Amino acid sequence: MSEPENTTMPAAPDENATPAGGEEGGAVRRSGLRNPEAAVRGLGSGTLALEAIVLLLAIQPIKILGGHLSGWGIGLVISLAVVAAVLAGSMRRSWAWNAGTALQVVLLAGGFAHWSLAALGVIFGLAWAYATYVRKSILG
Repeated sequence: MSEPENTTMPAAPDENATPAGGEEGGAVRRSGLRNPEAAVRGLGSGTLALEAIVLLLAIQPIKILGGHLSGWGIGLVISLAVVAAVLAGSMRRSWAWNAGTALQVVLLAGGFAHWSLAALGVIFGLAWAYATYVRKSILG
């Protein structure tokens, strides 16, 4: 039997591709995204929305696993989740990235209420640090 013939066409050159020298018309391209600001906002919003969901879902396991999370501790978790959700919808504002950073610090400090909040603070703090790194590398 003979091998089937490769009928695929060679890829056309990308009109948005950066030349080998890394410059296009004298300017260095930061990314190939059509709307880099929207992409970065989406990354920040997604991170904060996921954080809000995880915080709300963490309440019951903390109570079951012998946590001494009292009424004010549960209120703290719910308020942090609400703030994360509000910030996820506010990523178009210039202050939202700084407020997101402050939220990560407050969540980490929530470890005084229960150790699992500190663990979530570390996890989402690292995710937020990565999101801000991507924001800086894309937007400059």
